[in-house]
Amino acid sequence: MHAPQSSTSRRRLWTLTLGAIGVVYGDIGTSPLYAFREALAQCAGDGITRSEVLGVLSLALWALIVVVTIKYVLFMTRADNNGEGGVLSLMALARHATRGKWPIVLILGATGAALFFGDAIITPALSVLSAVEGLKTVPGLETTMTLPVVLGVTIGILVGLFAIQSRGTASVAKLFGPICIIWFVALAALGVWHILDAPEILQAFNPAQAVRFVAGHGTTGLFVLGAVFLTVTGAEALIADMGHFGRLPIQLGWLGFVWPALTLNYLGQGALALSTMKAAQAAGTPFTNADWFFIMAPDPLRAPLVILATLATIIASQAVITGAYSLTQQAIALGLLPRLAIRRTSASQIGQIYMPVVNWLLLCGVLVLVFVFKSSSAMAAAYGIAVTGTMVVTTCLAFIIAWKAWNWSLGSASLFIMPLLAIDLIFFGANILRVTEGGWVPLLVASIMGAIIYTWIRGRREALRSSSTAGTAIEDVAAALAARPPSMVEGTAVFLTQDFAHAPSALLHNLKHNKVLHRSNILLTVVTAEAPHMAPDERLATKRIDDHFLRAELRYGYMDRIDVPSDLGRGEGLLSGRGGTSFFIGRNAIKLGTRPLLPKWMTMLFSFLHRNSADPVLYFGIPANRVVELGSQVEL
Repeated sequence: MHAPQSSTSRRRLWTLTLGAIGVVYGDIGTSPLYAFREALAQCAGDGITRSEVLGVLSLALWALIVVVTIKYVLFMTRADNNGEGGVLSLMALARHATRGKWPIVLILGATGAALFFGDAIITPALSVLSAVEGLKTVPGLETTMTLPVVLGVTIGILVGLFAIQSRGTASVAKLFGPICIIWFVALAALGVWHILDAPEILQAFNPAQAVRFVAGHGTTGLFVLGAVFLTVTGAEALIADMGHFGRLPIQLGWLGFVWPALTLNYLGQGALALSTMKAAQAAGTPFTNADWFFIMAPDPLRAPLVILATLATIIASQAVITGAYSLTQQAIALGLLPRLAIRRTSASQIGQIYMPVVNWLLLCGVLVLVFVFKSSSAMAAAYGIAVTGTMVVTTCLAFIIAWKAWNWSLGSASLFIMPLLAIDLIFFGANILRVTEGGWVPLLVASIMGAIIYTWIRGRREALRSSSTAGTAIEDVAAALAARPPSMVEGTAVFLTQDFAHAPSALLHNLKHNKVLHRSNILLTVVTAEAPHMAPDERLATKRIDDHFLRAELRYGYMDRIDVPSDLGRGEGLLSGRGGTSFFIGRNAIKLGTRPLLPKWMTMLFSFLHRNSADPVLYFGIPANRVVELGSQVEL
C-alpha cells in the first residue's frame, strides 16, 4: 500500500538532491580551478619540494573535512530557522532566542550581510576569469589568448550573464543539475587518472603532513593557509540555500557525490605535481608551479574541459547572484536596508526574484575587479577575507543559537563550537595577511555596506522618534473627532504607519486640507516577524479604538511576498461596504534639523536612501489607483 508513496518520496528526494548539486555546490565545485595552484604558489619562492606538495594538499583535504563536512554539512544545516538558512536567518533565530535584547546579534547579522556582498562581486569575476584563462593551455591557442583577449571574453560572458537575469532563471536552472553532474564526474575521473601516476599522494590524508607543514614554514605557512581556504569558498551556500532544497538533499549531495569528487580531483592535481617534479629532477630542469587543473586533461580534451569549466563557473556565478537577491530581500524585510524594487520572475517559485539595482551594482563591481586585477591569481588574495569573515559571523551566531535557542549549557556550547571558531579565526588571520595584495577589496565593499546598513537602521529609529515626539495620540484625536465630528464620507481609509500610538501625519493632513473623515479608518502597521514565513490566516491582528478607528497589524515572514490588500481583506468586513477603499501613504522629506540628531554626513546619506527607496505602493502590492500620497517633513 505504501510502496507508491515511498517511491514518490525517493524520486522527490533525488530530484531535490540533483537540484542542490546544481545550485548549492556550484561555487565550491569550481575551486579546483585555482585553489591548489594558488596555495602551492605561496611556497614557490625558494622552490617547491615533495613534502610541501603533500603538506599543502593535506591542508586542503582536512579543510574540506573539518570546515565543510563537520561544521556545515553535519552541524550548521541543523541551525535552521523553520527550514531557512543563511546569515540573516541565523540572526533572526538568535534575535528571537535572545528576545531582541542582545545588540551583538544585530551587529553580527549586519556584518555577515555586508561581507557577503564583498563575496558576491568577487566570485563571478574570479571563477569566470580563471576558466577563460584555461584557454591558454589549449594547444594552438597559447599565442592567441593574449591578456586583452582573455579580458574581452571574460567581460562578454559576465555582461551576458547579468543581462539575462531579468528574464528569470527558472528555465536555465533546469540545466544546472545535469551540467554540474557532468562537471563533478569529470573532476573525479581526472583525479583518479592521475592518482595512479603517484599513489604516494594518498599520504596527504595523514593530518601530520599538514601539521608539519604549518609548523615548519612560519609566516609562509600562514600565507598558504589563506590560499588553502579557497578550497572551501562556497560552503556558506549550503545553509543559505537550505530553504529551497532541504537539509537531507544537501547532505546527500555533499557526502555521496560532491565531496568524493573534489577530494579525488585535489589528489589528482597533487599527484600530477609530484610526477612532474620527478620528471623535472630526472631531466635536470627546474620544477615550477603550473595550472595543474587544466593540464590534467590530455591535449585533445583540453578545449572541451575549458568549455565545461566555463559553464560551471557561470552556474557558480548565478548561484551567488541569486543569493545576493535573496539576502537583499531578507535584509529589507528585517529593516537593514531601504526598500528596493523586487520583480517576481516565476509564478510558482517564490524564491525566483530579480532586483535591478542589485543586479547592475554587482555587475559594475565585477567589471571593476576584472579591469583592476586582470588575472585570477592576482584576484585570489581578495577572495578569502570576505568568506572567512562570514564564517566567523555564522559560527558566533551558531554559538548563541545553541546556547539560547537549543538550551545547551554554556559549557557544552563552548566545548563544541569554540574549536570551530578557533579554526575560522586562524583562517581569517591568515587571509588578513593578504590585505595589501587585494584583500582590501571585500573589506572596502563590506565597510560601505556596513555604513549604509548602520545609517538606515539609526536613521529610521531617529525619524520615528522625531515623528512620535511631535505627534498626537490617536486616542486623543479619535475622542476630539467624536466630540466635534467633521464631514463624513463613505468608504474605508487605510493609513500606513510605523507608529501605532500616534495619529499618522497623512490622517492629520487629510483632516486639515480636505476637512473630511472616512466612515471607517484603519491604522495599518506592516511588521516583519523573526520567522521566514507566516501562515496567511495568522497574519492579521486588529484592535478597535472606536466606531470610526481601528488598529490593524499585518505580520509577514521575512521570506514572504507582501500583498497588503489581499491579506487585509481577510479581516471580516474590513474592506467591504460602500465607497470603496483608499490607501493613504505619508511621504516624509528628511531635513537637517537646527539641532541635528545625526552627524551631517549620516543625515545626507539617510535622506538619499530614503528618497530613492522603492515605491511603497509597489512594495506592498497596493493598486496605484487606490493610493493617496500626502507629504510632510521630518527633521533629523
